[in-house]
Amino acid sequence: MTQPRPLVPRALTLLSLAFLVGCLDSTTGTIARASCALSGGGASSGTTAIVVDGCGLVDSRYTAEVAVRDSTAYTTTWGFRSAQGNFVAIWNVTGPQPTLVDSVLVSGASTLGDVAVTGDGKLLIVATERTNGSLVVFDLTNPRRPTQLSRLATPETFNGVHTAEVGRIAGHLYAILAVDALSTGPAPESKIVIVDLADPTNPRQVFVKSVPSTAPFVHDTFLRDGLLFVALWNLGIEIWDVGGGGHGGSPSAPVVLGRLATIGGDAHNIWWLHDAASGSRYAFVGEEGGPAQVGLSSTGDIHVLDVSDLTAPREVAFYHVPGAGTHNFSVDETSGVLYAAYYNAGVRALDVRGDLGTCTSTQQVTTGSVTRCDLRAMGREIGRGLADGTPPVYVWGVQLSGGALYASDMLNGLWKLQTVR
Repeated sequence: MTQPRPLVPRALTLLSLAFLVGCLDSTTGTIARASCALSGGGASSGTTAIVVDGCGLVDSRYTAEVAVRDSTAYTTTWGFRSAQGNFVAIWNVTGPQPTLVDSVLVSGASTLGDVAVTGDGKLLIVATERTNGSLVVFDLTNPRRPTQLSRLATPETFNGVHTAEVGRIAGHLYAILAVDALSTGPAPESKIVIVDLADPTNPRQVFVKSVPSTAPFVHDTFLRDGLLFVALWNLGIEIWDVGGGGHGGSPSAPVVLGRLATIGGDAHNIWWLHDAASGSRYAFVGEEGGPAQVGLSSTGDIHVLDVSDLTAPREVAFYHVPGAGTHNFSVDETSGVLYAAYYNAGVRALDVRGDLGTCTSTQQVTTGSVTRCDLRAMGREIGRGLADGTPPVYVWGVQLSGGALYASDMLNGLWKLQTVR
């Protein structure tokens, strides 16, 4: 876990591939045909099998991110399979089986990154990659028939917009964009771009910050209560006051409160937990380590940070799956369950309620000078889904909505699952 990874394998991790030119298939090996005929996928002793209700098949493209609102789900597509990844699928998820009802082709995009629905359900936000990257805003007056309102494409988004976190700061709507790095060009570095969406027909950039080349990527952010958590790959994470941290920060002038270089680096995504038992003490960081092959293998742990002091976060626990790595999270904060997309290992459910930083000596692992609790040894894994079965899966994203769990699977499409609590 502490062994440094060479630069070349790290450059071939899944999302780093998004910055390369050429066909994704040439880097993936043999990819199984898409299928919804699930068998196996049971849980190990001490955990619950996450029950699958149904699957919506996508076999022409690699499915990427998922966003769900009420009875409608949206999934983006990535790279190139037998068709270009510029397709947003629109699903009816009222019943157990997701049903494709419509789609949107995003012009000028060679692949799509994030997709999100605003909290009021009025707007759909789609991030486009690679060069000529942009943020596309759709009106959801009819959720099954999005209509484009605007598209923000500037020199700062040119490299490609990988993720777009959408939320409100002091009641005002913003999008926080993670912009890709390029190997060459006038401005090759990654960036964080904050966009004012008060008028969705006219998005406005209000802040841009370049990420040091030592990072070298920025992949995701998490916004809540005027605080922004930023995943900075090799540099770990930073916590910014953008209007709620009490240090005078704002969307146009953020203030960095604290930072931490996570063990192993490759900090990809973050969820800041609000839990009735532990308050807002913990943040979970996904490590998208290398090497990886789409459809076959992945690496990377979940890191647990104690952020009770926002100016001095500490790493206190971790979760490791042998032979697999994590991607995005969705957390049921009422029930205290974190659901993690785990690529070739399907979906994992962790009990994250209460004290995660205290454990017995047999449940501890020391890496360098840092001693952390092993969540698996603590019995915190409580569910597995789409794991060790047929068809093979490569789960990119998960989202909880309406008492169900949705998983976007690069190889097969959109799964609807039951929750463990």
